[in-house]
Amino acid sequence: MITRATSKCLSSFADTKSTKFSLFVLPPRPSIYFFHHNYLQIQCSVSMNGCHEHYHQSIGTIETQTLPPVASLALAMESLNFVISQLKSEPPLFTSGIIRLQVPIQQQIEAIDWLHSQSHRLLPRCFFSGRSPTDQSNFFINFTNGNGHKPIKYNLVSVAGVGSAVFFRQLHPFSYSDWKSIKRFLSKKCPLLRAYGAIRFNARANMSSDWEAFGSFYFMVPQVEFDELEGSSMLATTIAWDDALSWSWEKALHALQATLCKVSSVITKLKKEVPQTFILSNNYIPNKIYWDLAVNRALQTVKGNDSTLLKVVLARSSRVVPTTQIDPITWLACLQVEGENAYQFFLQPPNAPAFIGNTPEQLFHRKCLSISSEALAGTRARGGSLNRDLQIELDLLSSPKDHLEFSIVRDAIRKKLEAVCNKVVVKQKKAIRKLPRVQHLFAQLTARLTSEDDEFEILSSLHPTPAVCGFPTEEALLFIAETEMFDRGMYAGPVGWFGGEESEFAVGIRSALVEKGLGALIYAGTGIVDGSNPSLEWDELELKISQFTKLLKIEVLQRPEFDYI
Repeated sequence: MITRATSKCLSSFADTKSTKFSLFVLPPRPSIYFFHHNYLQIQCSVSMNGCHEHYHQSIGTIETQTLPPVASLALAMESLNFVISQLKSEPPLFTSGIIRLQVPIQQQIEAIDWLHSQSHRLLPRCFFSGRSPTDQSNFFINFTNGNGHKPIKYNLVSVAGVGSAVFFRQLHPFSYSDWKSIKRFLSKKCPLLRAYGAIRFNARANMSSDWEAFGSFYFMVPQVEFDELEGSSMLATTIAWDDALSWSWEKALHALQATLCKVSSVITKLKKEVPQTFILSNNYIPNKIYWDLAVNRALQTVKGNDSTLLKVVLARSSRVVPTTQIDPITWLACLQVEGENAYQFFLQPPNAPAFIGNTPEQLFHRKCLSISSEALAGTRARGGSLNRDLQIELDLLSSPKDHLEFSIVRDAIRKKLEAVCNKVVVKQKKAIRKLPRVQHLFAQLTARLTSEDDEFEILSSLHPTPAVCGFPTEEALLFIAETEMFDRGMYAGPVGWFGGEESEFAVGIRSALVEKGLGALIYAGTGIVDGSNPSLEWDELELKISQFTKLLKIEVLQRPEFDYI
């Protein structure tokens, strides 16, 4: 059985009807602006950087091959290793391509458990989970490998990956050319071939050493990927090669086999709790005194007759260093417990810190020509009882200050969509989105693209939204650059994935950068408009980072070190 399936798989690699992309002259497009930082670019010797400013020749073949389903993860590894070993003797006829081999597993295993078992820091790792089953992608798998049976539809819950078949990273601004470099490896016919990653919030700020490994943007198509489905799972490997980029089929195959040797098929259920720890230091940038000064300065600017600034979002960075190491995947697993109505993400370049988060805010979702986006602003805590929770909700809905902040966000997103899309609809003018710890004012917007090539326009237009930057955008960015004393990095930037037919990005808030031996940088921000109060905004910051700080079960040593900047 496995030999016949392998033979079918190998013969299909030389299929001349593989997915193609036509060549055309690239028109000039705007870039998402980033700062150029002078440091030695980190080289990844076991993968291919797919970014090339002037090279967008179509890929020779883009394919997905599904092997017969198996009962366990160990059997899936065995099937993939067998097929890959056969590929050495029957290489494809193309000088470039990307091929995904996937094995359905007849049991549901959590992707976060699989990722936790893959602990090699020299391999890049990623994780992405949508907000709820209704938000998940669905796709068809033909378990019978073409024997005439109908394919079965499955919902994708979450994805974890290690190694990169191809990655995309540069120091220059993320541009239309970079977007095309990513999209040339993707196809509508292969819905699970995706590039996962993130983009910096703002390149006009100096890039700190904490964020150097990520560059201005970092995306990866995983070499080895584990897909958690509703009721089952899937293990996949991806091989990408391009002779023009000096990454041959032989190199790609050797790199994949080297990664597979490091992948464990023994999965231990991850406990979604962290050990009690002491805090060695807790450094706020800015501290409360400088925060009050910054907020008051923002209020003076907002109220000034000579300023067009209506709103600015100021953020705070908190470096927490505990006595024990912080495991970013354990933190992420704990965030999943209160992850309803939120995206969970994890992105870690080779031998670098991990960027993790539990964000409720969608930047956009594209399915073919359909676009959806959201406005999210105004924050209150949840109530301890049903009645108290309702009182807080009504207070949020009736607050003039929060209504102003929310209206700025909603109307700005609507106008940005109207500039690129047709049929823009605001489904709910103002509603409430409830999360386990907080609740927000919320509205959903839908629209329709005229062309799928406008996806980059949507990304570059919507980011940054007034919810994480302010309004007008340029004035807010300038105020932030003059006021904030730390590098936001990917915090509040786009985080998500590109696919052939579908793409989805969240806003990288409620997030942290976790580095071995250095603890965690926890980020939070709050919108400043006319009527804001510095102390209440500080309390909002504490509320927003509480999903992280409560995991530490903080107990301060007798003489804690608090460094305020």
